[in-house]
Amino acid sequence: MAALDKETLDLTLESLRAFAREHLPDDVLLRLDHDDEFPEALVRALGHDELGIQLLFLPEAVGGMGGGAFDVYRVCEAMARVDVGVATGVLATFLGSDPILFGGTEAQQQKWLGRIAEEGILMAYGATEPGAGSDLAALKTTATPVIEDGVVTGYTLNGNKQWISNGGYADLYTVLAKAPGGPSWFVVERGTRGFSWGAPEDKHGIRASNTATLTLEDVWVPAESLVGLEEGQGLVQAQKVFGFTRLMVAAFGLGAGWAAMDRAIPYAMDRVQGGTPLSQKQGYTHKLIAPHVVALEAARAYIEETASRIDAGAGALNTEGAIAKYLATEAGNRAADAAIQALGGYGYTREYMVEKIRRDVRITTIYEGTSEIMEMTISRDKWQDHLRSRGAHYHEEARRAEALHRQRPDVGAGAAALALHALAEVMERSRVERLTRNQHVLFRLGELAALAEGAAALARRAAKAAVGELDPKADHRFAPGTLATISRINAREAAHRVALDGLRWVFGANGALDNQAAGLLDAVHMQAVLQSQRGGIEDMNALCDALFTQN
Repeated sequence: MAALDKETLDLTLESLRAFAREHLPDDVLLRLDHDDEFPEALVRALGHDELGIQLLFLPEAVGGMGGGAFDVYRVCEAMARVDVGVATGVLATFLGSDPILFGGTEAQQQKWLGRIAEEGILMAYGATEPGAGSDLAALKTTATPVIEDGVVTGYTLNGNKQWISNGGYADLYTVLAKAPGGPSWFVVERGTRGFSWGAPEDKHGIRASNTATLTLEDVWVPAESLVGLEEGQGLVQAQKVFGFTRLMVAAFGLGAGWAAMDRAIPYAMDRVQGGTPLSQKQGYTHKLIAPHVVALEAARAYIEETASRIDAGAGALNTEGAIAKYLATEAGNRAADAAIQALGGYGYTREYMVEKIRRDVRITTIYEGTSEIMEMTISRDKWQDHLRSRGAHYHEEARRAEALHRQRPDVGAGAAALALHALAEVMERSRVERLTRNQHVLFRLGELAALAEGAAALARRAAKAAVGELDPKADHRFAPGTLATISRINAREAAHRVALDGLRWVFGANGALDNQAAGLLDAVHMQAVLQSQRGGIEDMNALCDALFTQN
């Protein structure tokens, strides 16, 4: 995949920040939230008139900038730091163009994607339906061929779509419908007879975005509006981009989580209680700040690895996209929640941005696949890796982490290896005892796999930073020594969670007898896991010193 050079990306990011400072200060964002207003003119300016952010998502062949996955992650994080709702309005056009970008003919791409580049049109992605949720295969919207002289000249679309971002404002819509040959994407122009949208949804958060229902009543579209000109390719086309689009939402969770932390950290330095700032009290820093910074940076490490692999041509990486989204959006939600607690009564009021950030970031665990769907996706695919390798998959990953530990003993790779070994043992016990017949066990394995893989990715990132090998376009907020500290804290947490929670569910599903407890504790190296916790408080102290010194 093509990519921007560092100078172009840096210029794009700085232009975005300057635009936000001028047009989207806190008071404007709070007003948009209060009034439930979609700032159409600003979203169009972001996408085309002033910044041209949409060009980043488009290939050069249709007039775009040809940005890669890494570039998109950095820009999506920056947009979410400003406002997840506004970012969603921009994201919706990219989602709407996805079926055309990955499944359209060259002529269709030139026609419709070219309009995004030249006119700055807004798009919407019409997939979700009432009663079907994320199950795209359960769609009821139909596409009936219109045949003249034995030739299909068009289709008549009938059905309803729900939770459609930009639904009431888009100029162009991609709509998934069931044709005789199977689920297929169709392009529908705004204003087409029989096509309408409902009032905006009254949402918990991202109130600066527009979300509406779509209704199609005998909507006729020409045959050329069938994306790819072949029926039945809709689900295949959708699957091609899940890794990429979930990476974008992961960046939203990361950006919003950091936006919350970046308000809580300086507040702690100014707020004095009992004669000392909150930034000097471990009850504040070690509970409400440090753990969330660590979780966000673990997510960042996995996002950056996945984005780099996509740009290198490794494929869609749907499972890796699911892990990135799961880690980042869950971390972002917890960070925003902690920021409210950190600001106390102020944080609970609408006057302070953290309350709004918490409501906004919540959607990232829902759209583009809920956290539960992410757990299912991760567990299903990693379970297959375990079976195909006869239990060796995560042991091999652990050995790679152990090799890194021998090279760089300061980045937490040893503890990450313990998490990976423990995960392999828990999975094997689950296989032998058939514990995954309990769906909850299967989902928890997905969670633990994400934690273990995130720890390994962060250790690799810290090791690269230590020798100056991080991607020049990567986020460089933390010095290498601080990043190594963050990685050690995260790896300890992952080892503890995987070993202890893994055995919890083995016993909880009756997959072990009382007299097997000692053997299972040995299998997951519980003594080594506990020993790896040494230095944990010291590292948290060091991290907090760094956090409150640089702010």
